[in-house]
Amino acid sequence: MHESLDQSALAQLFTDARSHNGWQDLPVADSLLEQIYDLVKMAPTSANCSPARFVFVRTPQGKEWLKPCLSSGNLEKTMSAPVSVIVAYDSRFYDALPELFPHADARSWFTGSPEISHETAFRNSSMQAAYFIMAARSMGLDTGPMSGFDAKVLDQAFFSDSHWKSNMLINLGYGDSGKVFDRLPRLSYSKTCILT
Repeated sequence: MHESLDQSALAQLFTDARSHNGWQDLPVADSLLEQIYDLVKMAPTSANCSPARFVFVRTPQGKEWLKPCLSSGNLEKTMSAPVSVIVAYDSRFYDALPELFPHADARSWFTGSPEISHETAFRNSSMQAAYFIMAARSMGLDTGPMSGFDAKVLDQAFFSDSHWKSNMLINLGYGDSGKVFDRLPRLSYSKTCILT
């Protein structure tokens, strides 16, 4: 049995962690991005399908490709972020299942139904995006997840020659605490949870 994390770890991951809108002018090393992914890949997905794909937009050219995809409210904070992560999913994730889930013909579970395939890819890549946020926080980085972008424009700019489709964006770096909004309310346990 594992021990609970201490309060400082829980604070870093949850209670003190915030979604950031401004960034310090500090780079994020490529090696750190790889370390984050190496944590994310170990977290569970259904049938180990691992559909998420991550594009680390960190160059001026990459940011220019991303710029027309963004809503006006997300433009400044994304352009100033050291890294903007496109969390995508591979719509043909099932082609990797013979490697990822070798003890059954899991590929056949998804090839016959585009609806089930899409639902599985989107749900599990969303989970992997959440794992990414937690992994980044555990490595001392701040995140700013968002969905204010034009997915069709983004997919055309970044994925026109692939089976990848965008799910969400996560700005990444060392946050500027002076640009964090006041924490908003959260729903209570009694309003959101049922014991049965």
